[in-house]
Parts: sequence; structure tokens; C-alpha cells
Amino acid sequence: MPKVKVNDTLINYEKAGSGSTVALCIPGALGSALSDFSPQLKSLAGPELTLIAIDLPGYGLSRPPPRRFGPDFYTDDARVAGDLMEALGYERYHVLGWSDGGNSAVILAALRPQSVTKLVIWGANAYYTDKLGNVVKAMRNIEDWPEADRAPMLELYGEDYFRSMWTEWVDVTLAFKDVSNGTCMRETREVQCPTLVVHGAKDEYFEMEDPEYFVKNIPNAKLHVFPEAKHNLHIEYADEFNKVVAEFLAGR
Repeated sequence: MPKVKVNDTLINYEKAGSGSTVALCIPGALGSALSDFSPQLKSLAGPELTLIAIDLPGYGLSRPPPRRFGPDFYTDDARVAGDLMEALGYERYHVLGWSDGGNSAVILAALRPQSVTKLVIWGANAYYTDKLGNVVKAMRNIEDWPEADRAPMLELYGEDYFRSMWTEWVDVTLAFKDVSNGTCMRETREVQCPTLVVHGAKDEYFEMEDPEYFVKNIPNAKLHVFPEAKHNLHIEYADEFNKVVAEFLAGR
């Protein structure tokens, strides 16, 4: 579990694979490198591809300091992720982002077009829909989480930190519904690299309009839909997901 100092914060990351091609993985809300990307670190990484999965500040083992959600936290996370890759000596790399991490991945691609060579996002949203807002409100109380989702967070963070962090996340993200740029609408239109948008047709949070927005507004983007998959499709359908992503990154 190596750490590197990025902007005066020790950032934890996981590294797997030995390939000359490198991809950065950005996790979702409250997620860590291991909680969100274990199937990719195990099987997508290999002799052709090196994966770097980050614990964002306040998440996973990148603590202290505790997590804080400012109004620009998606951009803040994108900058930290880019700074980590710079600190590790990677000048050009692909980016994979899931859920919240997908939003930050889009922003990172827009901020560093000279560095981000390909982009893969899934479970991301450029703006807040009514469906997402209603689901988030219904999940505000961690007691209402499915046990399979709640238990790992309790183990990783403990109840007090998990509860306070999640409550703050809910309050801040719901405010994006009233922001003209949404979470990353402007940055979506600024992405220059080839992009793969993956979507689970049974995603609990997002309608088809969410991935379609990215495909329509990123010039060189394509969509791959898993008909039976939900939000965590890269875990639920890890082998199939890894194959689709590997082929896209390899240009096949």
C-alpha cells in the first residue's frame, strides 16, 4: 500500500500490472482503490497494462485529513488524481472512472488533454436528474442502505465517519441540481480523447439519458451497454467488463 505526498497530503494508491501502457482508476463516492477496483487490479492489469488506483483525499487509506466536500470537489479530485500521476512520473495515461470518479475523470481529461490518452467512464452523470435526486434522498440514512453495500463502508470507516461523510456528500451533491454546469457539463464538451461510455441498463441511479449525454457531447465517444447490469457493473460482470475495456484501450 504505497503512499506519495501530493499537495501536502499523503495519497494512498494501489498498483498492479507491468505494462508500458498505464491507466489511472478513480473510485466512486466514499470508495477506495480496493473496494471499487479489486477485479480490475486482479485481472485487467497484466503484462500489457499497468493500473494505478487512487484513494482520493479522505477516502480509503488517504487519511488524515478527513474528507471534505466543497462545491468543486469533483474538480478538486480530478486535480489530485492528475497530480498523483505526475508525482509518479507518468506523462501520458488512460483514465477509468466509476460513478463520482467518472465525473472527475471527465474533468481530468478536460484539464489535461496532453496527458489523458483515452477515457472510460461508467455510472457517471454530467448533471442531476430527478431520478437521481430522489434515490439519493432516499439513501440519506445509512440504515436504509442494502447490507451488502453498508457493511464494507462500516468496516473501512467506522460508523461515525461513514455517517458524517455520507450525510455531507448527500447535501453537497443534491445542490448540483441547481448548478448551471451540473457536475461536469462544460468539461464533457471539452474532452478531446477517444472515450468509451459503459452503462448498465438496470442501473439503480441513472437513466439511459445519462450515458447518452456523454456520447452526444464528447466528439470521439462510443457507448457499450450491458443489458442486465446495474450500477456496479464492473464488479458484477467483471470478466465481461474487463474484456470490453481491454479491447478499447488496445485499439481493437
